[in-house]
Amino acid sequence: MSVDEPSASGLATVALARAAMHTRFELLLHGADPVALRAAGEQALDEIERLEEQLSLYRPTSEIAQVNRRAFERPVPVSPNVFRLLECAAELSRATGGAFDPTIAPLVRCWGFMGGKGCRPEDDAIDVARGQVGIDGIELDSAKFTVRFRRPGMMLDLGAIGKGCAIDAAVDLLREAGIESAFIHGGTSSSYGLGFPPDASAWKAAIPVPPDLTRTGTVCIRRGVPPSGDSTNLLGEVALTDLSLGVSGIWSKSFREGDRTFGHVIDPRLGEPVQRACLAAVVLPCATETDALSTALLVLGVEGLDVISRLRPNARFLLA
Repeated sequence: MSVDEPSASGLATVALARAAMHTRFELLLHGADPVALRAAGEQALDEIERLEEQLSLYRPTSEIAQVNRRAFERPVPVSPNVFRLLECAAELSRATGGAFDPTIAPLVRCWGFMGGKGCRPEDDAIDVARGQVGIDGIELDSAKFTVRFRRPGMMLDLGAIGKGCAIDAAVDLLREAGIESAFIHGGTSSSYGLGFPPDASAWKAAIPVPPDLTRTGTVCIRRGVPPSGDSTNLLGEVALTDLSLGVSGIWSKSFREGDRTFGHVIDPRLGEPVQRACLAAVVLPCATETDALSTALLVLGVEGLDVISRLRPNARFLLA
């Protein structure tokens, strides 16, 4: 889908969209030349699709799927960009004490969220899956660009960092094409404001009120994320100028038992869906980091505020 129209400033506006990574990516570009805007936008979306081909857990031909099939038997080579992403993921996992963990897949599968709506597993099954999770179980050989698992049953799942990586790659291509004003988002979880729109000093990204927050009345903790004027539907609106917003929540895929909601975001340390917060949002220049760190903050809850602040002192965040 694409739409071209003039903006109030007289600049051309091009809107593009494409389905990828199990969500809808939308891209809005402003500039003098609509043909150049469209070409740059299509190239950026092509890059997102290319990365999905490399990173998807669910595509049998992807590099990550091949790692998951073979890496316990022998080191598996990956492309340099995938290897760099795995190095970044491992670094963020260690920095957050394992709250973000790219090896979470066995627990996601155990809880029925890998292609399903979720269900409570037996305790023994959780124990087995927990033994298959942990960044210490991965060997990354930077000389050969290979990945190896130290334990059987391990699997990579880059769902908590892949969209951010794709957005960073798309933004890099837009910059190389000379685009100075654009906004891109992948669903409600990952967005980036490049420059600023013609009629404002920053792009605005909204953070929705999660259903569980409405039910429990949990207090929001904010740093640099002001509340929205619309208190009914939004928690806040974040100004983005060459910045990314990452949002993690438990409501998009979940099931209920009694008065508890079990969401698809699993605490790798406990082996259970997170219960310390309903939503976490992080604002930083790097979308790859905001994706991963919003997940870590959701897992850690209030104690994660100090972790994120020490790790990235310039971060803005919201926890609810």
